Amino acid sequence: MRAWGGRVQVGYTFAEYSWAPTIAYSYQTFSGDDPSTSRLERFDPLYYEGSPSSWSTGSKSSMVFINSNVNAHQLSLRVTPTERDTLTLRYAYISANELRSPIQFGQGTHLEIINGVPNPVAGVSAKHLSDDIFLEYNRVLNPNTYLTAGFSVSFPGPGADSVVSFDAPVWTGGFVNVVVNF
Repeated sequence: MRAWGGRVQVGYTFAEYSWAPTIAYSYQTFSGDDPSTSRLERFDPLYYEGSPSSWSTGSKSSMVFINSNVNAHQLSLRVTPTERDTLTLRYAYISANELRSPIQFGQGTHLEIINGVPNPVAGVSAKHLSDDIFLEYNRVLNPNTYLTAGFSVSFPGPGADSVVSFDAPVWTGGFVNVVVNF
């Protein structure tokens, strides 16, 4: 096995402005398997933090792309209107590192018609997997209790469409979470 992965992030907080806006860019990449070699190069994430602010790839897409054979360019803008409230908007452009390599474990093969001949293919046949937008609100209710709410939408790209026999639907989701620390 020869796999690799990594993440880098840079950001800046404009503390002199009201709401202290913070803008950040992150890039993360995880190797895919090169189907022309006998080695296994696909990154195995084992366990990873599922938050878009750390290792997850996108928002809704993180349910499909488990940090194997993907790379993502992510932008975020965070504002803090009060000491207790934070609002964050994130955008991610997600693509595959290796064509014809699975983007997740257990991904089955699918048929592609090439010159009228059906060919079984594992993985994706186009690089662009999705565009994700995620809006998140955090509120400190008291020193031990936190409320988080969010909404996300993922627009599948040609790579995601290539593993199904139709245009993949737009994925949406929302959540509300209360955390109480004792």
